[in-house]
Parts: sequence; C-alpha cells; structure tokens
Amino acid sequence: MADSKTATLTFDDKSIELPVRSPSAGPEVIDIGKLYAQGGVFTHDPGFTSTSSCESEITFIDGDKGELLHRGYPIDQLAAKSHYLEVCYLLLYGELPTAAQLEDFEARVTNHTMVHEQMHNFFRGFRRDAHPMATMVGVVGAMSAFYHDSTDISDPWQREVASIRLIAKLPTIAAMAYKYSIGQPFVYPRNDLDYASNFLRMCFAVPAEEYIPDPILSRAMDRIFTLHADHEQNASTSTVRLAGSSGANPFACIAAGIACLWGPAHGGANQACLEMLREIGTPDQIPEYIARAKDKDDPFRLMGFGHRVYKNFDPRAKVMKESADEVLDLLGVENNPTLQVAKELERVALEDSYFVDKKLYPNVDFYSGIILDAMGFPTAMFTPIFALSRTVGWISQWKEMIADPKNKIGRPRQLYTGATYRDYVDIENR
Repeated sequence: MADSKTATLTFDDKSIELPVRSPSAGPEVIDIGKLYAQGGVFTHDPGFTSTSSCESEITFIDGDKGELLHRGYPIDQLAAKSHYLEVCYLLLYGELPTAAQLEDFEARVTNHTMVHEQMHNFFRGFRRDAHPMATMVGVVGAMSAFYHDSTDISDPWQREVASIRLIAKLPTIAAMAYKYSIGQPFVYPRNDLDYASNFLRMCFAVPAEEYIPDPILSRAMDRIFTLHADHEQNASTSTVRLAGSSGANPFACIAAGIACLWGPAHGGANQACLEMLREIGTPDQIPEYIARAKDKDDPFRLMGFGHRVYKNFDPRAKVMKESADEVLDLLGVENNPTLQVAKELERVALEDSYFVDKKLYPNVDFYSGIILDAMGFPTAMFTPIFALSRTVGWISQWKEMIADPKNKIGRPRQLYTGATYRDYVDIENR
C-alpha cells in the first residue's frame, strides 16, 4: 500500500496530517491510528460502516458493481466451475491448488470428519428441543477440550491442524445437532463420499435405510457452501477477529462467530424468507403482499430481496437460482404451496418496475432458503448450514490476523454520554 498521500484534519487550533492508504481495490483509506496520540480525539462510527478494521488479502466486495472476489476470482466463476473444498484451499492458502495439492487437501479434510467419540455424550447433555445453533455454539466451543493439541496459536502447525479439523468436523457437528433435535441416531461420516454428499447423508440417512444423495442435490448443497464461504468483514467475521485478537484459541473464536451469526439480522435471512413465503400462503395472495411492500406506511417488507451491501444484483444469486431451478425440477413443486409462492413471487418481482427500478432483486438468501426447504431441512437448520459454510472464511481470516506482525488486541473506543464525576452518597442520605 502506498502512503504518499495525506489528509489534513483541522479542528480548534489543531491541524493533523493523516496518511491516506491506497488499497489494490476499493476506496482509499484515511489511517487514523495515531489520531488520539496526535490530536487527543477519537472518531465516532456506530456499526463501523466507514471504518477499516484490518488489512486483508482474502475477499473483496464492490457493492455498486455487484462484485464479490475471493483472492481475485469472481464468485460466479468459482461457483460454476469449482467446488467447495477447492474454494476452501483458495481462501486458506491464497492460490488455486494444483491437482496434487487439491487431492492432498481433500484427503486431509476427509480423514478428519469424525469427531471424538466422547463428544456424543456432550450432545446428550442438551435438551432435545434445543435449537441446533445453541448446540453448535456449545459443541464447537468445547472442541478445545477434546483437541487441545491444536490450541497453541503461536505454533503454525497447530494452527494448520485446527483449521483442517474445523473445516472437516463442522458438517459432522451440524448433522449431529440436527439428528439430536429430531430424536434420531447419529450417522457417522463416510470417507468415500464428497464433502456435500457426506453432509446430506449424515443428515438424512437412518440405520434402517441407506440414503444415497442425488448428484443434483449434492451439487446444490456444494454451491450453497461455496456461495457462503466468506463475505469480507461482516459481523461474525469481525467477531472472530476480535475474539482472536485476545489470543483466544481457534475453537473459541469460531464458536464466537457462530454465536454472532445466530442473530436474525445476520445469519437468519434465509429462514426469515421462508417464513415470509409461508405467511403469504398461496400464489393468489401475492398481489396483496406486493402492494403492502410498496406501501411506505406498512411495516411489511419482502424478505430475500435486495441486499445491504450489494446495490445491484447479488452476484451469488444467479448461480443459486440455477441450482434452485434444478432442485425444483427434480423434486417438483406441485404439492408444496411454499415453493409455488416462491416461484411466482420471483417472477412477479423480476417483472415489476417498482422492484426493478429500486434494484430489489432476489438475493442468495431467497434461493438458498428455497433449496434447503425443498431438500427437507427445517428452517432451524438453515443458520447451522450457513455456519458450517462460513467456517472456512472465519478460519482464513483468523489465520491471516494471527500471522500479521501488526496484530494487536481489539479495543474500540466510545462516545461517553453518561454522568460525570460525582461522590458516593450514603444510603441514609439518599
């Protein structure tokens, strides 16, 4: 990054020169790291929407262009031509693998998909009606008690082992959380299946009957994993980095990310979308809800349309729509009113000038929710699937942060508006 340019901040009788840093892509950044030391002031930025919290080489988003790049590669190309574990390698190591490198990486992940047998007992400590995300937060956080040989963050090899273990075991843990919630026995992973097919089998197989994943469903699931693998410095990723800045072990950091993702404003978008489709009920009710969405005085909003970051078409949505069409063609929508509503709502919104002019296109959450519902997943499993998909992004960002020589513990400041100094008053005098 070049630091030749400066910005001048003037207030009261002070004038401070601040370096302006030029990224490889995106807007220039004013470096305020020494602002307090030089000027005795902080900046105020609720939500950190105008603040760069770190340097990163992993993911870049241009919301105006509708562009998402992983290590420079467009997400639509990766989702169409690559697969999840290859994208994992790219995010972790910075380059696309050779055939030999990919084979070795896939073997390492596949051979670590089983979890410690004692973890089965840990699951049984939860209530049967516990939300799968609650279970995942607890189990992933407890991994440091089972895999304490990979918690020394100062050891590059232990960081590598922890990374592979998390990518490999999160699908197993998510599937176990699902099986536990519906009262079915756990299904062990199989090393002869690919990553997505293995997850589907662990979720839907039972001892009395084998489950053979359809290639179309496996491909759709792999795309869901790929399209959610990383998304720059979002709330959960920032949580992982903040937790990691204290020196916490990687399992604790990923558990913190899962807890943050659980929030409905972050990871629950596809679940909210499905709940909206079920509220609409039948296709003939769509005009009423479209009218409500256009009414500024009505609190109703169409979920799954538009995106906070993308001011144009969500680049992940095009590929996800292809998978949604393939899955619905395979499974059919004739007897599923929710999916009938989804197909008709998509058609209406893409043709309605109100939504087109405002660029309120269906986003990745709209299509992923449709796919997961068609596959038979309950909405409670949507966010756990998001979490296992995003694990590679979290661990890539964590590894990058740990290896950064300029890394320091996160310590945001505040704009204090409370009471100033006052003396304690004895209780009898109050």
